Amino acid sequence: MDAFKLDGRIALVTGSSAGIGEALARGLAQAGAEVVINGRRREPVDKVVQSLLEAGLKAHAAPFDVTDPNAAAAAVEDIETHVGPIDILVNNAGIQRRESLEAFDEATWRELMSTNLDSVFYVSKPVANRMIPRQRGSIINICSVQSELGRPSIAPYAASKGGLKMLTKGMAIDWGQHGIRVNGLGPGYFATELNAALIADEKFSSWLCDRTPLGRWGNVEELVGAAVFLASDAASFVTGHVLYVDGGVTARL
Repeated sequence: MDAFKLDGRIALVTGSSAGIGEALARGLAQAGAEVVINGRRREPVDKVVQSLLEAGLKAHAAPFDVTDPNAAAAAVEDIETHVGPIDILVNNAGIQRRESLEAFDEATWRELMSTNLDSVFYVSKPVANRMIPRQRGSIINICSVQSELGRPSIAPYAASKGGLKMLTKGMAIDWGQHGIRVNGLGPGYFATELNAALIADEKFSSWLCDRTPLGRWGNVEELVGAAVFLASDAASFVTGHVLYVDGGVTARL
């Protein structure tokens, strides 16, 4: 269906030099978008860009720190000037820190909130200020099942993702009048490098597979269809929604 095609559109995906972000960027590119790869370090960013170019896809590098509002604003201006207008923004950059809440130190709290929540505001604001005159755009914030559910030792992470869910709704309300759609994509438990320790933990994996109605870990490629849908005209009347791709975890008590 043509409504799902992203031909002629430019997509900035933050935190896309590995893992879920890389898979989403590749999927958007395969759907026709020209993607801008982001990460803090140039070498892994350039590696992903080269891989996409070798696959016949359109890609550009934009290494910058999403937790620095000045760097984010400058990067958005540079992309708009040298690549073109950003039609799609995927706020994917995020980190996880595990520790019991009473032992969680303030510096780590600030690092986690800055990356998982503040950065979405820092990148989205300059992008939205360029989308507003054009009266169009799609922003996708990568939330989590922890936007809805808690787990031991990750209370700060859950707080950041719960906050991101509500920021997503607020962005949708404020910017809908300008033709900008803002939605969330909420991954469940996926087999990524970030989750390598959990995957290797037989007790946890057994619990997770039992807890998940589909009975397994997700593969990052299984997030792509939802991202393409939310980015495309097929979702032209969808905004303020968080789409969970979690094997049914959030459906189960």
